Parts: sequence; structure tokens; C-alpha cells
Amino acid sequence: MKSDEAVLLAILNSTPVVEGEQRDELADPQWLVGLGGRGTRKEREHVVAARAALQDVVRGARPPATLAALLDGVALKPAMTDDGIAWNADVPADRDLAVRAVLTWDALAKGSPGRLRPCANDECQLFLIDHSRTNTARWCSMAVCGNRMKARRHYQRNR
Repeated sequence: MKSDEAVLLAILNSTPVVEGEQRDELADPQWLVGLGGRGTRKEREHVVAARAALQDVVRGARPPATLAALLDGVALKPAMTDDGIAWNADVPADRDLAVRAVLTWDALAKGSPGRLRPCANDECQLFLIDHSRTNTARWCSMAVCGNRMKARRHYQRNR
């Protein structure tokens, strides 16, 4: 099972632009299975709704209150572990991935504000979680977007 941050980032980045066209990776049920889901139609519907809302919230296009509907009926149950109390969401299996993504967004927004953000390349639709000490990462990938943006700036300066 993937970490919650990896699930959130995978869901946010499931609409990449490839060769100028936006793809929807959620069209393949096995993609959800790869995240630890079941790949059902209902699960896909919940994840698509969560993805749309989370992408807008992270981009600042909608307020965080938009996510409230995704958490309707969710209860947290305590479980004792060797490290103390762990809180687990009590939700139907088809809603688990969507709820995990929203709860992870909340944990990042509170614990690491500003670290989850869209790529600085305007042509890219992806997101990143900046784990750098200085919180200065700008691109989803230095090898792809960072290189393109730097090359573009270099070309414009020398033009």
C-alpha cells in the first residue's frame, strides 16, 4: 500500500498533459488498484470528485470548504499501536482513497503549509510536495519542467 502522500500526489497528478493533450489516468481501473484501491466504478466516481475539488483547492480556485462534502459521514476510530493512538477513517471501501486524499491534504496544509503546490510551468498540470529544506522547489520534475523553463528563459535572454 502506498503512503498517504503518494496517494494524494498520484490522484492530483492523474490528469497529466502529454504531447499537448490532457489524459485521465483514472479511466483505467487498474490504476486505482495500484494505489491500494479496488478499481470499482463507484470508487472511481469518488476519486474523480475528490481530484477535481483538490486540484481546484490547491490551485486556489476554490476554498477548502469545498472539500466538506467529500467527508460527509466519515468517522475517525482510534486504534492502539506500539507508538500510541492511530486514527483510522471509518468509510466504505469505495470511498477510502478519496477520503485518504482529503485527509492527507489537510495534514499537509496544517503541518507543512505551502509545501503542496502546482508546478510553476504554466503548461504543466501536475503538482508537487516540496520536501526541500528551503521550500523553494518550483517544478514537478527538474528533469522535465525545470529544464524546459530554464532553457526557455535562457533562450529569451539571449534572443
